[in-house]
Amino acid sequence: MDSQIAQLVVNGVSIGTIIALSAVGLTLTYGILRLSNFAHGDFMTLGAYVTFVLNTVAGVNIWLAMVISSIATIGVALLTEKILWAPMRTKRATSTTLIIISIGLALFIRNGIVFIWGGSNQRYDLPVAEALSFLGIRIPFYNLVVIALAVIAIAALHYLLQNTKIGKAMRAVADDIDLARVTGINVDRVVIWTWVIAGGLTALGGSMLGLVEAVRPNMGWFLILPLFASVILGGIGNPYGAIAGALVIGIAQEVSTYFLRPEYKQGVALLIMVLVLLVRPQGLFKGTM
Repeated sequence: MDSQIAQLVVNGVSIGTIIALSAVGLTLTYGILRLSNFAHGDFMTLGAYVTFVLNTVAGVNIWLAMVISSIATIGVALLTEKILWAPMRTKRATSTTLIIISIGLALFIRNGIVFIWGGSNQRYDLPVAEALSFLGIRIPFYNLVVIALAVIAIAALHYLLQNTKIGKAMRAVADDIDLARVTGINVDRVVIWTWVIAGGLTALGGSMLGLVEAVRPNMGWFLILPLFASVILGGIGNPYGAIAGALVIGIAQEVSTYFLRPEYKQGVALLIMVLVLLVRPQGLFKGTM
């Protein structure tokens, strides 16, 4: 029993780090742009499929394919900013309108993926790697890779937010956009960087999910509830809180399969989100950077 739960905890850390990368992007777009982007999960899927095409069709090395995929997804995110979100901000669209548009964008991306690549599961062209054993726990090699990549990406994000001019500007805009504008901060530049970071981390999260699971059109959509649960648990607008929340959600979902059928994992994320909203609506941490 103990070894089985320990195994589930390790699996939960792996999926939690993937959720964390995408949750950071989601909380940044809300904290800075005030946008609850329901298309966020489908940007994960897009990143995974671009990596799949580069790796299996073009024969690009998987790690280079993940980098190129992140860049391509950033390009799509910036395009949606130009076509959709910037005009909506100019028109001062309501949050309800923005949510409806984001759901439409999610459906557009997902059905476009199905139209181009079909609805069947796909897999990267990866060399077979033997799982590692530690204290009776078998840890798949690519799960370790996922955790290591996530730690590196999160460390880079921390450095950017705390030690660079754009990071400090992003934190200022998240705190008070009007005050930031008055003090001379280029808000439009901050918006662009927000999409660059959010798109890059989200695409990386989707590509990493493809390392440990099959690549399929609805992979990101199934994660949208855990993503929002992580953001709410950690405090909306707080990237560090989103990381902590994602790890809690990931571990809780996987450990729950010891007691419940795997189909109920989504319900566990929903239950945690509802409990947090009832007990501490602002989340476990302060909801700013």
